[in-house]
Amino acid sequence: MAEQHQRKVFLVGNPNVGKSVLFNVLTGAYTTVSNYPGTSVEISRGQCVISGQHYEILDTPGMYSIMPITEEERVAREILLVDHPHAVVHVIDARNIERMLPMTLQLIEAGLPVILVVNILDEAERLGMKFDLPLLQQKLGVPVIGTVMKRKQGLGELQQAIAEYATVPHKPFVYGSDLERDIDRIVKLLHGEYRLSKRALTMLLLQKDSEIGTLVEKTEAELAHHAEDQNRDSDGSHSEDISLSDFEKLQERVREIAYNRRADLHLQISLERRKVCKQMLEAVVTQEKPAGIPFAERLSTWTMNPWTGTPILLLVVYFGLYQFVGGFGAGTLVDFLEGSLFEKYINPTVIALGQKYITPEWLFELIVGEYGLWTLGIRYAVALVLPIVGTFFLVFSMLEDTGYFPRLAMLVDRLFKRIGLSGRAVIPIVLGFGCDTMATMVTRTLETTRERIIATILLALAIPCSAQLGVILGLLSAVPGSLLVWMIFMLLMFLLIGFLSAKLMPGEPPVFYMELPPMRLPQFRNVAVKTLTRMQSYFIEILPLFLVASVILWAGKMTGVLDRLVGVLAPVVRAIGLPDQATTAFIFGFFRRDFGAAGLYDMQTSGLLNATQLTVAAVTLTLFVPCVAQFLMMKKERGLKTSLVIFIFVSVLAFASGWVLNKFLLATGLLV
Repeated sequence: MAEQHQRKVFLVGNPNVGKSVLFNVLTGAYTTVSNYPGTSVEISRGQCVISGQHYEILDTPGMYSIMPITEEERVAREILLVDHPHAVVHVIDARNIERMLPMTLQLIEAGLPVILVVNILDEAERLGMKFDLPLLQQKLGVPVIGTVMKRKQGLGELQQAIAEYATVPHKPFVYGSDLERDIDRIVKLLHGEYRLSKRALTMLLLQKDSEIGTLVEKTEAELAHHAEDQNRDSDGSHSEDISLSDFEKLQERVREIAYNRRADLHLQISLERRKVCKQMLEAVVTQEKPAGIPFAERLSTWTMNPWTGTPILLLVVYFGLYQFVGGFGAGTLVDFLEGSLFEKYINPTVIALGQKYITPEWLFELIVGEYGLWTLGIRYAVALVLPIVGTFFLVFSMLEDTGYFPRLAMLVDRLFKRIGLSGRAVIPIVLGFGCDTMATMVTRTLETTRERIIATILLALAIPCSAQLGVILGLLSAVPGSLLVWMIFMLLMFLLIGFLSAKLMPGEPPVFYMELPPMRLPQFRNVAVKTLTRMQSYFIEILPLFLVASVILWAGKMTGVLDRLVGVLAPVVRAIGLPDQATTAFIFGFFRRDFGAAGLYDMQTSGLLNATQLTVAAVTLTLFVPCVAQFLMMKKERGLKTSLVIFIFVSVLAFASGWVLNKFLLATGLLV
């Protein structure tokens, strides 16, 4: 029964203002993440109980305005258009209250049940800012709650505001007389029922919001036709509410005003809202000059300055990826799980039981043979991949919680523009080091098709996923020269292919803007929840794929297809200086990149590869075709034709690069 009376609460706001922290605090572990229908944008939903009432909490994608630009903003606005929440909680950063308050005005003006949460108060107060939030609440006419969500400060007041919320009719914010006159002329011609207020719809219409234009056109046209039908059924009398002439007048009036104001309409609306915000904030915010610049602010500046940010990035890569993921994850943890537990205790026991109880030879091979479900699929997934992925996600979550990634985006923006991307692309690129399939999906957040294709090419070519990266770091760390060659070669390939893609693909340089959250120490609970959630999702994804790959390889071995495929690829593998056994690792890599890297791990531990061969194999496998899951995601996002072109290009380039690198290393004797 409780589900039938469940109320909905939507969290909205700019990215990096603490929405996700608030979501986690409200919902705890009772959350689900799914794609919004018809998109690849993820939506988080959770449950909570406040004052005995059940609520569904929905964390909408980040948005800067209710007039959308990106796919995330479109999804967030769509949610507001189609649903009827009990409350819309707008979360803003107290330090940037003047810049973020205009969206609060938009939400209130739209007739939505708004609660304003002024978050990160502690950081703002350290900057010398003082707030009179009760006065702001009086001016806005909606509840205003000050919070520090990372410490749950203000949580009780917010829960009380949600439980006791009742929408109060809002007095319109007043803009300039000429703009008010134009708004009034349109509002009088809107007769349909809409989720947003007619005043808000009018301003979006005037700003040529195509989705709102379609919605209004459909609603008003249907209403007008219905009125005409009623008129004909009532002996020709005319409806006084609406007619087709009114609908045509509405379209003409919108076109006329938009044309007359084409030069300054967007700017005037923005300036008018900012003027109202300034009036709202008078006596609400006072600024005292802080005694000194806080260390977090200085560190924030250092991370974005090329002269200091580059050494910081190298330190993060060295300690975070090389030492922790490569050394501890791919070294210590894998040695313990794979070398001690599986090889010494678990596998011998399972094989002995198989020999004793499994009589058909084919079934024995399927379960505990060379490509068995247990000896290959589960061992790779649990003993090789999971500890590496876990350590990577731990580092990723810690860096994410500190606010480092938006600053990294600012740091690399100038370089990324040379390869046709903006700093915004650093998010899918960094995510690619976790899972290229997920990162390919996230390229949808980039603004232009050109950026999305370039980012997809680079992800398919030069970005190893966390498990593949961890295994490669573990393999090459014993020979520092090999690791250095691999890193330099991959960086050069990333920049070269990106630069050529930007030159060959037409388009304007991308524009970049990103909200900067405060730099802070990572919160243990946030890091733990994010790491465990990502590990769980990843493991649930990879285990079935590893088992399916094991079955396919087993079937290939039993039927002889695998040997024939190895025979076809073996000359290509020999051409880049590798033994025939390495062919299987590349076949593994097509099923999963980390599967192939784990195959190299087995070869290296068996002493089949010298330093030069190991380096060539690592480079070629990293550049090699994307795995099945990533290819399917590429097909979904970029289309079959583009995906096949990328697939063939990457495959040819990988072996060509391996051949060139092998010749170079043999000629120079660099790794002998």
